Amino acid sequence: MKKLFLTGLFFIAIIISSFAQSDNAIIPESTKVIKGKLSNGLTYYVRHNEEPKDRASFYIIQNVGALLENDNQNGLAHFLEHMCFNGTKNFPKKGIIETMERHGVAFGRNINAYTAKQKTVYNISTVPTKDKPLLDTCLMVLHDWSHSLSLESEEIDAERGVISEEWRTRRTAQFRTSAQISPVLFKGSKYAIRDVIGSYDIINNFKPETIRDYYHKWYRPDLQAIVVVGDFDTKEMVAKIKKIFEDIPAAVNPALRPSFSIPEHSETYYVCATDKENTTSAVSIITILPDKDNYVDSKTYGSIKASLLKSFYNSMISNRMSEIMLKENPPFKGGSIGFSSLVRDYSSYSISAQAKPNEEAIAIKTSLVENERVKRFGFTEGELNRVKVNIMAQLEAGLKQVDKIASDDYIDDIMGNFLEKDPIIEYKVYYDYIKNILPKITVADVNNIAKIGNVKKNRTIIVTGPTNVKHITKAEVEKIILDVENDKSILAYKDQASSGSFFKENLVGGKIIKTNPLTEFGAVEWTLSNGAKVVYKKADYEKDQVSMIAYSEGGTSLFDKDMLPAASNASSFTSAFGLGNYNSLELKKALTGKMASVNVNISDRSESISGSSITKDAETMFQLMYLRFTQPRFDKVLYKSIMSRNYGMLPALKNDPKKIMQDSIQRIMANYNPRVQLFNKEYLDKLTLENIEKVYKDRIKDASDFTFFIVGDINEDVLLPLVEKYIGSLKSENRKETWKDNHIRTPKGKIVKNIELALTTPKTSVITVFNKEMKITRHNTICFSILKAVLDFRYTASLREKEGGTYGVGVQASTSKKPINKYTLVTQFDCQPQKADHLETLIFKGIDEIIKDGVTVEEISKSVKNQIKNHEQALPHNSYWMSVLTSYYIDDVDITDPKYFDKIINEISPKDIQKFAKKFFNKADTLEIFFRPKK
Repeated sequence: MKKLFLTGLFFIAIIISSFAQSDNAIIPESTKVIKGKLSNGLTYYVRHNEEPKDRASFYIIQNVGALLENDNQNGLAHFLEHMCFNGTKNFPKKGIIETMERHGVAFGRNINAYTAKQKTVYNISTVPTKDKPLLDTCLMVLHDWSHSLSLESEEIDAERGVISEEWRTRRTAQFRTSAQISPVLFKGSKYAIRDVIGSYDIINNFKPETIRDYYHKWYRPDLQAIVVVGDFDTKEMVAKIKKIFEDIPAAVNPALRPSFSIPEHSETYYVCATDKENTTSAVSIITILPDKDNYVDSKTYGSIKASLLKSFYNSMISNRMSEIMLKENPPFKGGSIGFSSLVRDYSSYSISAQAKPNEEAIAIKTSLVENERVKRFGFTEGELNRVKVNIMAQLEAGLKQVDKIASDDYIDDIMGNFLEKDPIIEYKVYYDYIKNILPKITVADVNNIAKIGNVKKNRTIIVTGPTNVKHITKAEVEKIILDVENDKSILAYKDQASSGSFFKENLVGGKIIKTNPLTEFGAVEWTLSNGAKVVYKKADYEKDQVSMIAYSEGGTSLFDKDMLPAASNASSFTSAFGLGNYNSLELKKALTGKMASVNVNISDRSESISGSSITKDAETMFQLMYLRFTQPRFDKVLYKSIMSRNYGMLPALKNDPKKIMQDSIQRIMANYNPRVQLFNKEYLDKLTLENIEKVYKDRIKDASDFTFFIVGDINEDVLLPLVEKYIGSLKSENRKETWKDNHIRTPKGKIVKNIELALTTPKTSVITVFNKEMKITRHNTICFSILKAVLDFRYTASLREKEGGTYGVGVQASTSKKPINKYTLVTQFDCQPQKADHLETLIFKGIDEIIKDGVTVEEISKSVKNQIKNHEQALPHNSYWMSVLTSYYIDDVDITDPKYFDKIINEISPKDIQKFAKKFFNKADTLEIFFRPKK
């Protein structure tokens, strides 16, 4: 329960009956989770759940992580996680991955693991449950992860290279900055000296016996939990768990699993963590809060109330910080104040600010002043009431979606129960308690929370940023803190609540003049008197949810290159500006309690307005849509504020390798077409408010040029009046537009680019792109997706596993019909600079082998089964039917037709893949880009 401070309160759990309870009452444990413990100490959790249908997810949670390493094992908890996929008693070598992928359970997407400082978690997700032997196989995999790893010396040595490259890949500016912070923030604790990935020297030189010692000491049943959630018979599953896991022996004289504390301190610590690749300066004051100091028994309802109050506090102060950003020249680039989880048994209170260049003092002072304002005067009734109304609206919406909580989304609650003894709470229990207690929560209750965070012990000042900037000192920050505390000019916050309805239009509306049944989709098309088309389908897979997309062709392609900065950013700016007479914060207040939103997007070849709401707020969604068409807001003050921040980013971006790489790839891929423009001063100079307004008002108008798609849990008799009133009232110009081909093409032939970067951690990034103009067909597209999957398998085996040369090879395959029919395959990997050229030859070797020798039936089967599994999981959702309708109208494709997927996927052969590969790679345009470290 301690972790519920911030967002997503209605995703916690599911449904049983409950009555109002006192704060000290014990929360009833979920009756839908079967929990038990075997004689060897292993804990198990089993839950029936049907989202997705006919699927199950399997987890093993290890109550051990990097903090349990000895100094000579630094990094081996994470290394051991990798070794769990490199051979076990019942699955030698790569047997686990190969076995799972034969059943369409993909490595990386469905089979994965992660190591943290105090836990290690493995999962096999969305496994088909109709295949009963497969469920036994998954349990046996968990069994072997628990107790039967092979840990062969040759496999350990083979994995060293992979983890070395993961170590290299992780060495980003953010990671290096964090490595400077942790020894100070967590001073005197083991958190200060463990970063999970560990020591490069130990990774490459430890003796196999060292990792075996860690494994045998800590991987044992009394520190493990088996979790299975999904669509199956729970009694059968429990019986299987008992049968398969009882043979694991209990540990003899087990080592005591230590707990890890952070020493308290009265002195304020300070750290200035810089990196030449950092792009932003920031100042934070972090106060570590031991949970024991403000302990509320997590088994009681009081723990829910404590988390709720912190959530309210965070939300209200966040709104105040957002209000500052609406000023013409805000004193910082952004700020935040509030509570959050930190590590096990500890939370934190932070006061932070992102600073403009060389303005760290004014930035952190701004955040401190707002913090002080809350300390002295607290919040207002209006602020609290809005948060209450919004929370209740979210909870009620969540109550209608409990049957759509995915199996994997239950794991965090179960993990909290196993690792930290938190209760597993059913949604209805949570809902009923919040509904009962909400009216009783006062402003004073929330104001008192400030006392928990604003203590003067366990405090650390953290300054981060680039190396070429003068940073604020400890003495300067402490002086600002003292000055703010003694500042008598700080006044109470004045809450400017929005008055009346945000929508005041008196609309005449229009009429439906034509109805066209779409019987094949169970949908209908309406044509309105203003020329707008509306396509509607009732779909209640997600209860109480309604979605809308309005689509029109044209986009930024219709503007000349000098207007492109405005065209490409018009939708993001206007979204920030608000609507009509309301700025973004006023609009948020006006929409209190409403679960509806609408956004605009202007892309290369189209413009769209997308919206979503719960059923009762569908009219609000339509009102927002109408205002997006008719009353966009162009806020001069906020425009200047955003542009000021944009200009302020430019100096730091010059040293950002990611930005340099992104710019280079963008320009090279477009063959240096002048319409592809980089984010720089010249670009920003063209980004005027006048141009933004001109673009927006040209693209978002003329209802007759838009098709409106509406899918969701709303009846036709309710929807029809809304359609006629709001869409029917939009003006039309009867334009017949399409997008413009501006002839942006990838370069022809073979191009090789070597680009040098100044990198702190030397590495080479290798990107290879294959482009081929050829007719788009469904058969070819499915062949292409299978080819991509096969290359994924093979590159993992060759470049990662055999060579140990990279942490992984990313393979992407895409098709486009506009402006030309084209297939594109991209591979990307990072590696040691001296290995780059050799590893890149293996990319081409893998392709040549497929062209020459083809692919195997098993390779195709892996991909086919995974695609069929994913396709089946997508069907029972509203979003699938939105895709059906938009694909039919925009791309002229019926994705429900068996010829679109089922017939082709089930008849694909190795010869089809080989034939396609030959056709695609023959005379394909090839681009090889090497980003190498400067010598």
